[in-house]
Amino acid sequence: MNKKQKVKDEIKWDPKDVIEVISQLLGPNGCPWDKKQTPDSLCEYLIEEVFELVEAIRNKKREEIEEELGDVFFLLFFISYLLETKEDISLATVFQKNSQKMKNRHPHVFGSKKISTEKELFKMWEDTKKKEKNHREKDPMDSVPSSLPPLLRAYRIHAKAAQARFTWDTDKDQEKSVLQEIKEWIEAKSKDQTKMEEEFGDILFSLVEYGRRHKIKANAALQKSINKFLNRYYKMKELAQNKGLCFEKLNQREKDLLWEEVKGT
Repeated sequence: MNKKQKVKDEIKWDPKDVIEVISQLLGPNGCPWDKKQTPDSLCEYLIEEVFELVEAIRNKKREEIEEELGDVFFLLFFISYLLETKEDISLATVFQKNSQKMKNRHPHVFGSKKISTEKELFKMWEDTKKKEKNHREKDPMDSVPSSLPPLLRAYRIHAKAAQARFTWDTDKDQEKSVLQEIKEWIEAKSKDQTKMEEEFGDILFSLVEYGRRHKIKANAALQKSINKFLNRYYKMKELAQNKGLCFEKLNQREKDLLWEEVKGT
C-alpha cells in the first residue's frame, strides 16, 4: 500500500460534518455574515469559486485543487441547506432525481440501448432530454443559461445551432464568414463606436464557431493564451532585472527584444 492510498484509507468523511459546520454558523451563536446570506446572494461566490477551481485544475496544482474543490462543495452544501430550510428542497431528493435522470440519459450503459457512433450518442441524448418534463415544448436554445460567460454561451449556442442544422455547410464556408466579419469591422472603423462594437462582437461570435468546428473551445483556448502571455511577461521583467535594466524605462524596441528572447527559452 502506497502512502497516498494509506492517507485515503485513514480519512473518514461524512457530509454530515459539513452540514454540522453550516448549522453552527447559522445557529444562535453563529456568524452574523453567514446568517444574512441567501441562495441568491451566494451565487456570485459560487461562480467565483468555480472559476478558481477550474484554474487550479488546469494548472495541475494539487493543494489548490483540494482547497478550491472544498470551497465549491461547501458553498453548494450551504446553498442546499438554505433551500431545504426555506424552500423545502431536499438534498436527498435532488441526488435521487439526478441519479435517475443520468440513468435515463445513458440507456446504453444502464439499459439495453446500443449505439455505435458519437453522432448516435448525441442524438439519443437530445431525444431523451426532449422527453423529460422540464424540456417539453422548449427550443434547444432555451437550455443555454443566459448567465454563462459570453464565450461559453456563444460556444453552446453554436453547438445547439449545429444540432438544429442551422450552420454553414462546410468549414470553408464558415471561414469565409469569419473573413467577411473582419472586413465589415474594418469598414465600420470609419463610422461610430456603436457600429464598431457590433461588428467586433460579430467577429468574436464567428471565431467561437470557427474553433468549435475544429474541436477547440474558445474560452479554454483564450485562457491558455492569457496564461502564456502573463508567464512570458513576468519572465521578460525578470530578465530585464537580471540584466540590470529598468523595465519601465525601456522603449518599445528594447521590450520587444526581451520578449523575443523570452519566447526563445
